[in-house]
Amino acid sequence: MKNAVRFAVIGGGSWGTAIVKMLCENVTELNWYVRTPETVAYIKHHKHNPNYLSSVELHNNQINVSSDINDIVANSDYLIFVIPSAFLHSELQKLTVDISEKIIFSAIKGIVPESSLIVGEHFHKHYNIPYKNIGVISGPCHAEEVALEKLSYLTIACCDKDKACMLATHLKSDYINCKTSDDIIGTEYAAVLKNIYSIAAGIAHGLGYGDNFQSVLMSNAIREMKRFIKRRHKMKRNINNSAYLGDLLVTGYSIFSRNRMFGNMIGKGYTVKSAIMEMNMIAEGYYATKSAFKLNNNETRTPIIDAVYAILYENKNPKKVFKKLTEQLD
Repeated sequence: MKNAVRFAVIGGGSWGTAIVKMLCENVTELNWYVRTPETVAYIKHHKHNPNYLSSVELHNNQINVSSDINDIVANSDYLIFVIPSAFLHSELQKLTVDISEKIIFSAIKGIVPESSLIVGEHFHKHYNIPYKNIGVISGPCHAEEVALEKLSYLTIACCDKDKACMLATHLKSDYINCKTSDDIIGTEYAAVLKNIYSIAAGIAHGLGYGDNFQSVLMSNAIREMKRFIKRRHKMKRNINNSAYLGDLLVTGYSIFSRNRMFGNMIGKGYTVKSAIMEMNMIAEGYYATKSAFKLNNNETRTPIIDAVYAILYENKNPKKVFKKLTEQLD
């Protein structure tokens, strides 16, 4: 067991539960912020999260779980945020303690709506966190497979290689393989964009398009991702690496993908509101679509993002939009 630094997981969803499970393999003490006191009480009594990955048995002797975010943050060095991007701003407003000297890692796959920034940029601009103390945890990895202890891969990105390696050491296990990267901006944008492309894949499936078309869609998606990320942050990167292409593929095709499920419902005729209500889960790609569309502002060619935006936010007919999209892909 390693416990050189104090870790906190901020968020009680499926990814929060999965990262708690991973860290408990290698640390003796761990802080965990869960929003509601009722969930905290349930976890302490039953050793399971009642709402997410309920099959995972939690090691309560290692975990200090609390609904007091300030207490958790004050007593931790590394803060791993897994709160959905749509709710990050409101949760951060609860903070009264200074986090400017904390080390922040984000496993959030979205853009903060209030600032139109990816999470790392948001912390840097609004909380004065230097980029050397900001990192990203990306896939390809589904929380559900972590719960099942199926072999999974993570990419830990940070400008400070030592911090990336340190966190990777504490997350890896027999079923978790970790690699490091210095592309914090690119990997985070990739994590945002792949959710939009997963919605597109789901819409295509819901409309009745087959595997042949979806392979073309994914091929175009990775090239579109490359153009978008290059425009936002130009550096040498291999877009075919697992943190980019691998994460796109698992999110676009997996049965565990919430974004693909959401898109599939839209393709089958659900309204956005009814799909969100029936899923009862957060599809990060829904919020990411609006942010990415506005951020791009026609600076680079993004026909897939444009198509998903037209369907979700302009109430355009999915069948007509995808008919037009098929003529733009190659």
